[in-house]
Amino acid sequence: MNKNILAMDYGASGGRAIHGIYDGCRLELREVHRFKNEPVKLNDTLYWDFPRLFHEMKQALIKMANGAVKDIDGIGVDTWGVDFGLLDKKGDLMSNPVHYRDARTYGLIEEASEKYGAEYIYMATGIQLAEFNTLYQLYALGKQDDTVYKNSKRLLFMPDLFNYFLTGIMKTEFSILSTSQLYDPYKGDWAYDLCKKMGIRTEFFGEIIQPGTFLGSLKEDILIETGLSSADVYAIAGHDTACAVVSVPSDDISGTIYLSSGTWSLMGIESDKPYIDKRSFEYNLTNEGGYGNTFRVLMNIVGLWIYQECRREWEKTEGELSFDELEADAAKCERFRSFIDPDAHIFFEPGRMPEKIREFCKETGQSIPQSKGEIVNVIMQSLAMKYKQVAKKLDDIKGRKHNTINIIGGGCRNVILSQYTADATGKTVYAGPAEATSAGNILVQLMAMGELKNIEEARELSKRSFDIKTYLPEDTGAWDAAYEKYLKVTEAGRY
Repeated sequence: MNKNILAMDYGASGGRAIHGIYDGCRLELREVHRFKNEPVKLNDTLYWDFPRLFHEMKQALIKMANGAVKDIDGIGVDTWGVDFGLLDKKGDLMSNPVHYRDARTYGLIEEASEKYGAEYIYMATGIQLAEFNTLYQLYALGKQDDTVYKNSKRLLFMPDLFNYFLTGIMKTEFSILSTSQLYDPYKGDWAYDLCKKMGIRTEFFGEIIQPGTFLGSLKEDILIETGLSSADVYAIAGHDTACAVVSVPSDDISGTIYLSSGTWSLMGIESDKPYIDKRSFEYNLTNEGGYGNTFRVLMNIVGLWIYQECRREWEKTEGELSFDELEADAAKCERFRSFIDPDAHIFFEPGRMPEKIREFCKETGQSIPQSKGEIVNVIMQSLAMKYKQVAKKLDDIKGRKHNTINIIGGGCRNVILSQYTADATGKTVYAGPAEATSAGNILVQLMAMGELKNIEEARELSKRSFDIKTYLPEDTGAWDAAYEKYLKVTEAGRY
């Protein structure tokens, strides 16, 4: 009998429902529903439209029922990290969750670092210092004396919030909690000591559970509304990257670097322990939770966000533009004329992205890209150089050279970036699966059901089920020579 499993995958710009069909040998993925995830700005605050996102989930369930799958063996929800909802004593959502790109946390890393010590904050959690982390969001609410914050009775991260409204069960899943900078990896619990020191409330923290935990059945009212007969809900690895890493089709996970490529690039290694010391602090590496109580030692890098924003800006005046055409134009351009730092603050907020790239190049004394192809080439080369920089840190922290990089997620379809990554790093690149997050979501559910014995079987199933492309490094000497220019430019232009 086939297993019918639904993965609800919410990204920062859109979401989709993927129907996984497992026949005991291979996993087939079918898209059921796709939708946009557009934030809404009200009174200078940027919100996620949670009721709409939950509505889209119910549309997916209706489509499953209408497609003659009225009994769903499992539903799992994964989302981006750090953001959360606050509930009152009745279990009602008190306000829409605020977007991690909201301005309320600007400048708070510097303030908190000065008051409490950047190294102390990092060592307490092992999480990369980033102003959008939940720690700084809660710190901001405390400073603002926010009414919702003060009166809330429960904090739930985004996948936990969806799970609660599906089942009525409030739990906090390990992988999504670990992104927040509110998890103490030494005690395996919430970072109560850090929160107390920074004046952050802890009464609304809840029970922590591991990925692959069965939560319960779908609530009766949702079954009636959607036309389903039955469905079980699992707390999978709630953070989308944690799901994606489960699907890495590697025979030697200890010898490979994974690169989850999308709006963000998350580049790291899987480890049975966190790496938290002065060197990892200097490198600003993060230690996020994964399936099987593992840790993903990684760096968050602004990924294809800059490219996506450029395309949106161009389409305002020129209509729809093909990614393939833009990348083909980029491949014709002269290499190494200009670089940007993808993580420079100027690129964090949406809008005017092509102009911002030109401004960065002008400020750093470089050739200013003019055409769309030149701008795209600057983005792709800069990302590849950033990957080279991070790969060196990961090799160093692990004390061994990783010979391969596995690119997973939608960004693995980007041929020019995949080849540039192989060229820049000198490592063989394996690209795929493209639907890594949904695949990992479903693989965790299959393990929770006992259909797969362990993660080794899950990764073998991933390899059997999906196409993987190989990119061999070329012209590495030219990339090595240009790397010094990249380092000088990004150090000079970080603003």
